[in-house]
Amino acid sequence: MRALVVYCHPRPDSFNAAVRDLVMSKLQAAGAEVRLSDLYARNFQPILTGEEWHGYLDCPKNTACVAQDVADVRWCDTLIFVYPTWWYGLPAMLKGWLDRVLLPDVAFLMPDETHSDIRPALRHISRLGVFTTCGASWAMTQLVGAPGKRTLTRGVGLLCKTGKRTAFAAHYRMDSSTPESRSRHLDRVGRQMVRLIGRPAGQDQTANQSLPAE
Repeated sequence: MRALVVYCHPRPDSFNAAVRDLVMSKLQAAGAEVRLSDLYARNFQPILTGEEWHGYLDCPKNTACVAQDVADVRWCDTLIFVYPTWWYGLPAMLKGWLDRVLLPDVAFLMPDETHSDIRPALRHISRLGVFTTCGASWAMTQLVGAPGKRTLTRGVGLLCKTGKRTAFAAHYRMDSSTPESRSRHLDRVGRQMVRLIGRPAGQDQTANQSLPAE
């Protein structure tokens, strides 16, 4: 298993960092090769410049400015996002990562003389994980349409392997969270990671059966 974790939060002591650490530990326990892309720590530049847009369809030159990120995406078979939901969507830095990295001939193939629509190019990715926190309630998020979740689980997900495994967990009403709610959420993330990647060899298969349902 080759896992790329794309992490997006400005504070190293955030609850999202705890989620990231749990995700990383589960991957490592499963024996996965892991690459972490910490966008804020890297000072990733999210703006798709005019020059980049002008060369957007010029493959493979369009990957030159984000060569390592593209290499990571092409390397992985498991792609996991950890981030806070802001204004019901993705943080600007994470949206910019999608804009600049998931390029033509990387994430999708453009229409041509025999194809009238784009075609998937992430068929090597068989596992997709999305872990987030939301200030709004579940009901309000659904009313708005959960655009951040949809962008990743549907937009990116449709480009991945048919029949891929998908895991999702969100802590809603994060601004009024408690130590207990955060602990429950970490338990939920752990269970979703087991769903996504399986249990480490030799682990007791009965573990966590007493935890509350999703």
